[in-house]
Amino acid sequence: MLSLNSISLDNMLPKVFVGQEPCGDSSDIWLHQVKFSRGETILLQAESGRGKTSLCSYMAQLRSDYVGQLHYLDEQGTELCIEPSELLRQHIGVMFQEHRLFADLTAVENVMLKNQLTQYTTEHEVRQQLSRLGLADRMDCPCSMLSLGQQQRVAFVRALCQPCSFLLLDEPVSHLDPANAAVMAEMVRERQVADDLCLIVTSVGHHLPSDFSQIYKL
Repeated sequence: MLSLNSISLDNMLPKVFVGQEPCGDSSDIWLHQVKFSRGETILLQAESGRGKTSLCSYMAQLRSDYVGQLHYLDEQGTELCIEPSELLRQHIGVMFQEHRLFADLTAVENVMLKNQLTQYTTEHEVRQQLSRLGLADRMDCPCSMLSLGQQQRVAFVRALCQPCSFLLLDEPVSHLDPANAAVMAEMVRERQVADDLCLIVTSVGHHLPSDFSQIYKL
């Protein structure tokens, strides 16, 4: 299997920003050359509307409405050609800001649905992860009956319970209290130690409590 070690951004900019005020003067990412590598813990700080969710979608190959180039590299710096479906199945885990859960499925079912493609974990392990985030008595309820904060925790577990070398968390603690945010950070650290992940977190102010190796402004 291909080994994704780095994601390189080369003078990228969302097409919607083209022709506007020079983004490179106020951003560490847009219109710059930046590389994210395994083992790093990255915080992307931005005001609303600066493209943080778009950037996550670009790196996961869910959108392509940008100028510039995006490269996937192995340990030797050789560019990899990875199909979008393979990228999301084996290399990149994404926690979406809007959660993207199936409302009629339970918390466990939402996580296990993707696991049918990857066979990464077991239902018992999924239940353990959900329980750590305070969802022991809610994991068999339809997600439509969960609060935003509870849905956010389900979306996080779904992103965590898959094979990946890059984990993208888009505003992961926006609806969480400090105690659950701390548990989430602990779970991510455990996974980073185990698999040498690159963690990329976006924030508009309230961010995951973690020791970030790099902080970028969008």
